[in-house]
Amino acid sequence: MTALEGVKVICVGQFYFAPYCTMLMARLGADVIKIESPEGDPYRRLPAVDEDGTPFQFRFLNSGKRTIRLDLKNPAGQEVLRDLVRNADVVVQNLSPGAMDRFGLGYEQLSEVNPRLIMASGTGFGSFGPYAGESAMDLTIQARTAIMSTTGFEDGVPVRTGPSVVDFMAGTHILAGVLAALFQRTRTGRGQHVEVALQDAILPSLTSNIAGLLSAGTASHERTGNRHGGMAVAPYNAYPAADGWVTVLCPTDAHWQRLRTLMNDPVADDPRFATMTGRCDHMDEVDAVVGRWTRTWAKDDLARTLKDLKIPCAPVVTLPELLEDPHVRARGVLRTVTDEKGSFVTLGSPLHLSDSPMVDPTRSGGLGEHTDAVLSEELGMSADQIAKLRDAGVI
Repeated sequence: MTALEGVKVICVGQFYFAPYCTMLMARLGADVIKIESPEGDPYRRLPAVDEDGTPFQFRFLNSGKRTIRLDLKNPAGQEVLRDLVRNADVVVQNLSPGAMDRFGLGYEQLSEVNPRLIMASGTGFGSFGPYAGESAMDLTIQARTAIMSTTGFEDGVPVRTGPSVVDFMAGTHILAGVLAALFQRTRTGRGQHVEVALQDAILPSLTSNIAGLLSAGTASHERTGNRHGGMAVAPYNAYPAADGWVTVLCPTDAHWQRLRTLMNDPVADDPRFATMTGRCDHMDEVDAVVGRWTRTWAKDDLARTLKDLKIPCAPVVTLPELLEDPHVRARGVLRTVTDEKGSFVTLGSPLHLSDSPMVDPTRSGGLGEHTDAVLSEELGMSADQIAKLRDAGVI
């Protein structure tokens, strides 16, 4: 059996945050019903689309879910959601702050309908604190939490991280909260409200940077480029190779001694470089020695050589290289799926459980594709009842 077999999840989510959490739950075997506004998830309207016109971002985050078109601003739509909640285990939502409460669909109201319900709410800043209630997106949280001020090079402008790290880290955190609440419910029989804020979820990733600040008492090296965030490890950088770039780091003096022997450069024998403290005090000179040596290697050859010496390293791969990486394909996080309509690329799951198979991803549904089936199967609505809701613009 799958890990979440029999668990019914309602996703009132959009963009990446809540949809990623519920996508992982779908891969774990949960039955996920995605509620969309009459206009649909905003990511349905992005310009980068695959062969059947579905935006790649939407497909990556929503394959394997049943999709319902439902107007939650309409009292009749709110009533439909309450009815669905009666037999649901989890609701995950990341609408604008306070929206669910304004609709009369907050945790207090829904828990009256179903005391066993676990409701997970994702917002930018949470329900308390000076910024509570403010809207947020991945980019604005990166700006607010020093992610941007610590990304890039010291003499350059603040830079956002390439990937949407905030949304996906927060989506993983909210999944952890939901699974913990499901486990506690097996003991208490009661549901509860799970809250994850984007800002809270990303802050722990700044551990090295904050440690460097607390140690030095100043943020003079706030943006460290490819160097260690706390400027406490050297060498630690991306170095030029004959055909690209390669990352190399020596987290201990023993690693440095092995690298020094391999480089066979008299400059590397400088006694100032013998300890981590000395190397950190002379980072520019250490990087120059290492970079001069790495330029003579192809990045993959160098990575293999250093790996044999147990020196942490990796070639800097490009996106096209990543898509063809045999290990990425073997692990199944990036999947090519073939069905009756053809082939498409989507996300698998980074979670692997020894006794719980993952559910294979399926093509994401069109806007409202499963509305009639869900209302009929879950709520026992007749065709006439469904037609009246459609005529009223509720579905």
